[in-house]
Amino acid sequence: MDVSQASYQIIADLLESRTGQHLTESRKWRVATALSGVFREHGISNVDQLVCLLDLPMRTPGKPDLSQQVVEALLNNETYFFRDRPTFDQLPDDILPDLARKRAASKTISIWCAGCSTGQEVHSIAMMFADAPERWRDWTIEILGTDVSHRAINAARNGVYSQFEVQRGLGVAQMIRHFDETSQGWQVREATRSFSRFQQHNILSEPPSRQKFDLILCRNVLLYFDQSTRERAFSRLHLALAHDGYLMLGAGETVVGQTRSFVPSTRRASIYESVRTHAPAALRASS
Repeated sequence: MDVSQASYQIIADLLESRTGQHLTESRKWRVATALSGVFREHGISNVDQLVCLLDLPMRTPGKPDLSQQVVEALLNNETYFFRDRPTFDQLPDDILPDLARKRAASKTISIWCAGCSTGQEVHSIAMMFADAPERWRDWTIEILGTDVSHRAINAARNGVYSQFEVQRGLGVAQMIRHFDETSQGWQVREATRSFSRFQQHNILSEPPSRQKFDLILCRNVLLYFDQSTRERAFSRLHLALAHDGYLMLGAGETVVGQTRSFVPSTRRASIYESVRTHAPAALRASS
């Protein structure tokens, strides 16, 4: 289905204004396909018709308005449990024990998954804590999952996944320990879900909490930003991260040449540290 340049630009501007994501020309071909569900729901057949309806009051109680539906349809919500397993394995084997030493006095660890999509990443981390009850006894573990998509956050809160979704990244033993089979699908058990909460949030906005996070995961989110928007995102992440905390990016992402707020960890893949931890002591004292 052809999309006129004028309609494409309106859709691209809408996506960028709501999420910061840049809809490049190379992604133009998938616009109509991504919006097919919106077409069916509203009885329209092409992007040009859709654009004409964007300014009309078509709000249905309890549902996002049409423009938000368009934005959410264009978002890439690809995710799965324990995505990039070698990267994830660093958490229980290295990162979390290190944070436990640093937070021994407060016995509190706070984690933010930015761009969490439908929640598999958050629940994967929660499983790590649930699988080590003695290690984390008397600790307060807080895992916050955020995403710009209202639909994705609702799915994450429900914690219900199809057979296909639970088989992506999970072994049988993990499914049995952490999920109950229901008529709607496989639901994360309450004991595992209790570590987490979810809220709708744009990474380009103020951080979702005044409390600093010990670990931030922002994986495969920055890929869709242009350079200036990526710099803004790094600034927000830097503001939200504890000075001795860790930032985890996706396997195809880096801070090198993108920001001065973070530097790569010297021995951990896809892990980055705040520049404040590497500044001279006198400079840190004066900042």
